[in-house]
Amino acid sequence: MSALHYLALACVAAVVTLVATPLVRRFALARGHVHTPGHRDVHTRPVVRIGGVAIFAGVMAAILTQAAGERFFGWGGALIGAGSARARVLGVVIGLVLIFLTGLLDDFRPLSPGWKLVGEVLAAGVVVASGLRIAYIGNPFGGGLVQLGLLGIPITLVYIVGFTNVINLIDGLDGLAAGVSAIAGITLLVLAAQGNRLDAAVVAAALIGACVAFLRYNFHPATIIMGDSGALFLGFTLSVISLMGVMKSTAAIALAVPLFIVGVPIFDTASAIIRRTIQGRPIQEADRGHIHHRLLGRGFNQTQTVLIIYAWCIALAVGGYTVRWSAGPVKWIAFISLFAVTGIMAYWLGLFEAVHHPEDEESVSAGTRE
Repeated sequence: MSALHYLALACVAAVVTLVATPLVRRFALARGHVHTPGHRDVHTRPVVRIGGVAIFAGVMAAILTQAAGERFFGWGGALIGAGSARARVLGVVIGLVLIFLTGLLDDFRPLSPGWKLVGEVLAAGVVVASGLRIAYIGNPFGGGLVQLGLLGIPITLVYIVGFTNVINLIDGLDGLAAGVSAIAGITLLVLAAQGNRLDAAVVAAALIGACVAFLRYNFHPATIIMGDSGALFLGFTLSVISLMGVMKSTAAIALAVPLFIVGVPIFDTASAIIRRTIQGRPIQEADRGHIHHRLLGRGFNQTQTVLIIYAWCIALAVGGYTVRWSAGPVKWIAFISLFAVTGIMAYWLGLFEAVHHPEDEESVSAGTRE
């Protein structure tokens, strides 16, 4: 499949998303389905929260276009293969639908963390049951492969669920999650295409088109946000793309490549866990210590903050690509550079330092008044 073919699929996703987004916004406004800003939000007025519907529609339209082309026009066997290959693609599509419905339900009627996790595990379980899993890794200490056996099932479930949530956690500014997902999708598309993983490349092209189109309405000042229906869907989609593509390689280093590509949201999540643990607060408790909060606190506006994070993501994506295909000293230089860039940013932003919580400030104010 050529680059023009992937571009065409991205355009299908983009056109559908461009058309669907204002329709979704109009529907939500007519029925009062809007998000009211809280103390952690940067929005100052209610905003439509179900933009994920348009993203989902765009991605699925491109996937269905490819499937129809293979069925009726002989476009090659990227999706409609035989036997186990077809089962894996079907499992991925069902998983995508389930994670979207989980997020959409949470957008309309917020779910508890436990019930949301149930939906995520169910969607990931369908993918794993279809046969798409981490079955082996290359032995980094010698030749051959390390077969994971049944251990591959829980490892894959944790991988998918974790990947799904890192995009959701970084979704705090207009255009941030969609832009970061598009950058990751572009890198995964290139890697998948070069590795002849056509199914992964098709889904990546669909994701890129939908994300870029959604930015038309979602970049600051946003008229719509994606909500959990979009953020969970994008994270889940990126996870299955990496499973179908990069992680099918036998090289041990391939396990780390997708993590580098989405390194910013992963590092943001990890630093939040460490920060809250040091402060003695629950890990799941929200705060204003995320990367975008820190950049805003440094005096950058929303647009500048998002562009800085984009640049950081691009640097890590290029580094991840270099690590995947380089050998010897170049690979180690790329490794060291990735960690150095991330370390410098973490120090500059003070990501592990304590942050003030609104409830603490309220209690102090109450004590002063008394």
